[in-house]
Amino acid sequence: MDPRTSCQDVMRCDLCETAVVQMHCDTCLVNLCKACVGEHFSADLSKPHKIVDFKDKNSTPFYPGCTFHDKERCKMYCRYCNIPVCTKCISSDQHLGHRFSEICEILDERKDKLSRDQTELNEVMYPTYQDIASDVQHRMNQLENEYGDLSTAITKHGEDWHVEIDKLVKNLQVEVNEMKNTQIQTLQKHLDEINNTIVEIKEEINSIDKSLTSHDTSKLFSTTFNADKYSQLPHKIVVSTPTFTQGRINEQQLGKLFGTLSSTSLSSEEKGYSMKTTKKSPEAGSSPPVKQLLDEPETVTTINTGYEYLYNVACLSDEEIWTSGDDSTKKLFSINQGSLLKTITTKSGDRPSDIAVTKSGDLVYTDFNGRTVNIVKNEKIEEVIRLQNWSPKGVCSSSSGDLLVIMYSDDDKQTKVVRYSVSTKKQSIQFDSKGKPLYSSGPYYRHIIENRNLDICVTDSKVGAVVVVTQVGKMRFRYTGYTPKNKLYAFCPQGITTDSQSHILTADYYNDCVHIIDQDGQFLRYLDGGLSEPRGLCTDTYDNLFVARWRNKHVNKIKYLQ
Repeated sequence: MDPRTSCQDVMRCDLCETAVVQMHCDTCLVNLCKACVGEHFSADLSKPHKIVDFKDKNSTPFYPGCTFHDKERCKMYCRYCNIPVCTKCISSDQHLGHRFSEICEILDERKDKLSRDQTELNEVMYPTYQDIASDVQHRMNQLENEYGDLSTAITKHGEDWHVEIDKLVKNLQVEVNEMKNTQIQTLQKHLDEINNTIVEIKEEINSIDKSLTSHDTSKLFSTTFNADKYSQLPHKIVVSTPTFTQGRINEQQLGKLFGTLSSTSLSSEEKGYSMKTTKKSPEAGSSPPVKQLLDEPETVTTINTGYEYLYNVACLSDEEIWTSGDDSTKKLFSINQGSLLKTITTKSGDRPSDIAVTKSGDLVYTDFNGRTVNIVKNEKIEEVIRLQNWSPKGVCSSSSGDLLVIMYSDDDKQTKVVRYSVSTKKQSIQFDSKGKPLYSSGPYYRHIIENRNLDICVTDSKVGAVVVVTQVGKMRFRYTGYTPKNKLYAFCPQGITTDSQSHILTADYYNDCVHIIDQDGQFLRYLDGGLSEPRGLCTDTYDNLFVARWRNKHVNKIKYLQ
């Protein structure tokens, strides 16, 4: 047998078709022996051939070809136009002033998105439909049992009657079976539709699996997942069994007296099922009403805080706000009157790095130089956390009542977020799944907030990013700004807050505006105009935004949602 046609033969060179494969061109996807490498290079000198050992094939990303420039590969991605671009595209006027990222970074983001979609399919959609199918099957079994009990009752009652009523018994049994079959058939059809959806979800999962393991970037761009298709759950079919009413024997009214069946009910409840979730959110029981962004945001009121430099603002209630600036005081103001209600001075005499309000309404602040986190209760300051080898910066109170604290190591080489229950450390968030730091190092301005979906959002001004992780610390996305031509400076996020719509709002200090993005990191709009040097942010229960402006010394109350 010719070994080259044997099913156990080794792979051969694509050029000479004789020698054993030793090398591989990741550019052309061609298998080569060492002797044919030179011939492959000379065959097409216009390409930057990437020759690797055969065992390392497909290690080089296959960049997509440029649609505007022949023979050019797109190694970058224009975030403004949302398209892959080559080096010639970048230097053209078409992308002047646009912001670019390496396409590998975009592919990683795409993989993360598909991975989250896959997680949603695996952990939410698939088990939800499995539960629905199990519920329908359970109710079918219940129907069988209940209809069995109904038949037994009719039969037992029929035994007490004379043979003359056997025909009537038979007729009623037929009627019972028809009722049962009608309901069973309806539920069976409903179950078949649900099982078909489960099969579709499994196919979606398999499709995403193939895309995530493929080296073909086009598959990553072409693979999509429409969550709305499965988020609209099927109607719940509600059935009830008839009851049997016995009657006394009477030859004149035999049919009525023997007993009759009540009518059945078969209806559909649009919201009979709920989506399965692995999170226990305080908002799980009720969703907030949908609010749209106003076309023209309105400044409702302005409060003069009197600081030389204003840093932070935190809502105590819809009528009062706490502020902190460049001195050791924390001031409580009436929002409507603009009047100073109370002043608290830090124990150390240093200015607070950040302030927040707990669920119970107490003021909490961080003392960077003193390495402490403190709570003000009844105008008395209690030290709840004292750090060693670390210094606290940003702080917020979570929906569970825990404190989330951003801190830096003394050598300025590490940054992390730590969750505390009172003074007990519960969680540390510092690295991503690959062991790389989530946050840049050094004592730069960073603020923190928890979103309604329990994501933890941190501003990292050193690298110009908002870093968002899940409740357990898994990386979700990194928002690095959206800068049209009228914005002159790089994105520099400072204060951060969220609202009832799970929007994330962050102050862009140098560009004199506030960015609004959705909970998945998509840019929605700016709030600008009269917001010079914004620092601290917070929102009240009515989704009014409060902006602390640094040298302006004022806090602006802004209505931006309907």
